[in-house]
Amino acid sequence: MSKGTVAIVGRPNVGKSTLFNRLIGGRRAIVEGEPNVTRDRIYDKSEWLGRSFNVIDTGGILPRDNDQIKNQIKHQAELAMEEADVILFIVDARTGMTGIDQEIAQLLYRTNKEVILTINKVEDFSNSEEISWDFYSLGFGEPVLISAEHGKNIGELLDRVTEKLPEYEEDELEEDIINIAVIGKPNVGKSSLINHLVGQKRVIVSDMPGTTRDAVDTLIEWNNIKFNFIDTAGLRRKSRVKESIEYYSNLRALKSVDKSDAVLMMIDAEKGVTEQDKKIAGYAHDEGKAMVMAINKWDLMDKNSQTMERYTDEVYYQLKFLNYVPITYISALTGKRIEEMLSLIEYVVDQSNLRIKTGVLNEVITEAVQLREPPSRKGKRLKLYYGSQVGVKPPKFVFFVNDPNLMHFAYQRYLENVLREAFGYVGNPLVFKLKQRK
Repeated sequence: MSKGTVAIVGRPNVGKSTLFNRLIGGRRAIVEGEPNVTRDRIYDKSEWLGRSFNVIDTGGILPRDNDQIKNQIKHQAELAMEEADVILFIVDARTGMTGIDQEIAQLLYRTNKEVILTINKVEDFSNSEEISWDFYSLGFGEPVLISAEHGKNIGELLDRVTEKLPEYEEDELEEDIINIAVIGKPNVGKSSLINHLVGQKRVIVSDMPGTTRDAVDTLIEWNNIKFNFIDTAGLRRKSRVKESIEYYSNLRALKSVDKSDAVLMMIDAEKGVTEQDKKIAGYAHDEGKAMVMAINKWDLMDKNSQTMERYTDEVYYQLKFLNYVPITYISALTGKRIEEMLSLIEYVVDQSNLRIKTGVLNEVITEAVQLREPPSRKGKRLKLYYGSQVGVKPPKFVFFVNDPNLMHFAYQRYLENVLREAFGYVGNPLVFKLKQRK
C-alpha cells in the first residue's frame, strides 16, 4: 500500500517551493522571487511523527494563459493533483485572494481529492481571523495559516496532512531501486528520453535550451528492475550561466550525479563530442560513478556499414579517460535501442558492486608483474608486494609497495587494464591507492 502523496499547488510566487523545501528538510526546489521558476513536478520524501510520505512541488498555475510553457506547467500541476492523496492549496496572505486563486479552486473541486487550504506568508498570527475571512469563500473549510520561510505553524499543517493521508503498513519494505542521473548539454534529448520511458509527458520538452531547471525523478520498471531516472538540467559552461536560476540548476544537476548509482551520459549524434561534454563526463568520472554513454538522435544520421564503428572510435579518441564506458546508439524520439540501453545500465551497476577475493587478485597482479616489469627510477625499482580490494561503487584497491613515488601513471594504467581484462568492471572507474610497506 502507498505511503501517501502530497501535492503542493497554487498560482505563481505564493511560496510553494519554499514550503516544499521546508517539508523535506533541504533546498531541493529552486526558490527565486519571480514567477514560473518551478516548471516540472519535483518529488521528495517528508516525515512527521514517524509517518513518511511523498511530496510533489509544482509550477505556478495560470489557468487562462495561452503561453506554451505556462500551459505545460499547468498540465504538470494537474498530473500532480491526479497522483496526490492530499493537495495543499497555497495562497498568499500579503496579496489576499485573487481571481486566479478562484480559478484554481475550480480545478481542485473537480479532483475529488482532500484539499487543505494553506495561507502562506503570514507575519502576524494574532490577526488570523481577519486574514482567513476572505479565503473561506474558496470553499475548502478552515485554512491553515503558516510562514514557510520562517517555519511558523508548519507542525499544525503537518498534523492536518497526516490525518488525511491513507493508512499504510508501517513494515512495508521498499524494493531496491537503481538511481540514474541523466546528464548532458542542454537540448540533447534528456527529457524526450524520460517521456518515452514512461509513455507520457512526464517532463516538459521544448527545443528551447534550458527548459528543465530542476532535477526531476521518474520511476520506471523494466524486466522486474526498478529504475529511478533523474532528468537533470542541461549543464552549460560557467561563462554562459548568467541567471542565478541556471546556476542553481547546474548545482542540482551535479548533486544528482553525487546521489546516483550510475550516470547516463547523453551526447548529440549530430554535434559529436564537445568540450562541454568532456567537462560533464569528467565530473561523473571524478566522482567514481558507473556510466553508460548514449549517443542520441542516431536516427537523424546518414549511415553506412562503418558509420557506427568510426563514430565509436572518434568518441573514445575524444574521451580517452572514458575508454572503459560502454556506448549505445539510441533515438529517444522513436525508442530505438532503449532496451539495450537499460540492459547496459543494469550491467554497469552490477559491475560497480563486483568484489574480488584478495588471493585471486594477487594471482592476477603477480602474473601481470612477471609479464611487464615495474618501472624504476635512479636505479631503484618499484616492488608490488600485494594488493586488496577495499571498496565498491566505485571499485577501490590498495597496493602495498616499497615506494609509491616509483609508480608511473603508464604502469598504473597497465595494471588497470589487466584488472579489467581479468574481471570486467565495465563502465566503472577504478580507484588505486598506494601504501608504502615499512
